[in-house]
Amino acid sequence: MDSVIDIINSLEYRIVKVMKRNTELKDQLHAIKSDLKTAKTENMQLTQKMSDITNENQTLKTANALLGSNDHTKETKLKINRLIREIDQCIIQLAE
Repeated sequence: MDSVIDIINSLEYRIVKVMKRNTELKDQLHAIKSDLKTAKTENMQLTQKMSDITNENQTLKTANALLGSNDHTKETKLKINRLIREIDQCIIQLAE
């Protein structure tokens, strides 16, 4: 009879231990999900910032070429031609 009680006590101890570990893992999972959400938000912000900086860089290259720099004249000419084509399309649409 004593051995049955020992087995029950052992099982109870193990169950409590497993439940405690389960709670710890749930808390850890919650913290990891929170960290992931924060990282995703930061990633989106950095991606947007990179896009803004890329656009600003392109604008500065164009402005630099318009001011007389020979470094990016080809890109500037292409951009001006594209803008002219867009303006022409707008004029055509307005004429219709």
